[in-house]
Amino acid sequence: MTQHIKTTCVISGGGPAGLMCGFLLARAGVEVHVLEKHKDFLRDFRGDTIHPSTLDVIDDLGLGDAFDQLPQTKVYEISAVVGDTPVTLADFRMLHRKRDYIAFMPQWDFLNFLSAHARGLPGFHLHLETEALGLIEEDGVIKGVRAMGPLGEMEFRADLTIAADGRFSTLRDASGLELTDFGAPMDVFWFHLPKPGGHGEEPAGRFTAGRIFIMIDRGTYWQCGYVIPKGMAADMQASDFEKTRAELNRLIPGLESAFAALKGWDDFKLLSVQVNRLEKWWREGFLCIGDAAHAMSPVGGIGINIAIQDAVATANMLGKPLNDRTLGGEHLAALQKRRLGPAKLTQSAQVLIQKRIISAVLAEDENFSAPFALKLLNWLPFLRRFPARAVGLGVKPERVACDAQKSA
Repeated sequence: MTQHIKTTCVISGGGPAGLMCGFLLARAGVEVHVLEKHKDFLRDFRGDTIHPSTLDVIDDLGLGDAFDQLPQTKVYEISAVVGDTPVTLADFRMLHRKRDYIAFMPQWDFLNFLSAHARGLPGFHLHLETEALGLIEEDGVIKGVRAMGPLGEMEFRADLTIAADGRFSTLRDASGLELTDFGAPMDVFWFHLPKPGGHGEEPAGRFTAGRIFIMIDRGTYWQCGYVIPKGMAADMQASDFEKTRAELNRLIPGLESAFAALKGWDDFKLLSVQVNRLEKWWREGFLCIGDAAHAMSPVGGIGINIAIQDAVATANMLGKPLNDRTLGGEHLAALQKRRLGPAKLTQSAQVLIQKRIISAVLAEDENFSAPFALKLLNWLPFLRRFPARAVGLGVKPERVACDAQKSA
């Protein structure tokens, strides 16, 4: 028997965008149901960087002190080795904010934190192990979603259905909205690398001929990203793993014992990089936000924070018409207009970096030196504030509306 639920808003996807949007809408008095297809948030190799723009939102919610109690690593600057040249790419202390750093923490800890506080609100409902299967449409208007929950079929009817279910969004595909793909020259293998005892801090990135390597310090281990030319993964996985291990040893000398702990390709997870964007983010009764509306490149690690900015704007702009039951297409169009500019500018910058820097590095077969523009960051340190602002705050960062109801 199908379970029927009538509500004001239903959100597909319990990631950062979906949970933050549900939390903020419930805080504004809207009844909202968030659907998450997994039984928990424990999935690795997700966006784990919480930037100053998101830390501002957490402070707006009065949760800064509670957030500080979570295990995290605070990173005040980003450095890399380009060719043989160490470069400090960004210094977040130059932003002169209360929280002038990027917080690194497992995404499941952040999502558990958000959901724990959201559950204290009477209008917030989180459904785990509940997967949205398709849209309910009547006379061209989206009226809700069909879903499968732990007890069987479910039907959520709502004034607004929000797709926050990522770059492979089921509901976006079902909506028929047109997606434009901008392409990407690379894919990324993610894996864990044990940290030898007493080993010091490593630069966040290494750029060398034909390869890019990223290291995120997790205390007892590094979370590593091995950037490769797009389409090369299958050939690598079909070859002897020892060849890849030897390449990693050459790329990051001195960590032979750590790389020896890798058993094979089962230790790696492939991220197929996409950069795309919907031409129109909404239909009557339906809205896409976050990666469902605009999948970001991993360049800058800003995808999670852009998605959260979408969620904040959604709650700020749609909370009142949802409460008043006056929501219409004009409200959804206004939201897209506000968030389209930041998405376009961010993706344009990412695509430019992909073409001008990443493609060039991956195409190199000999050693190369750092480009002049990067050397300037060493010679003129004050310039580091500009990439710090682009990465840390982004374009048009959103703040929680001051007239929203206080959380319980």
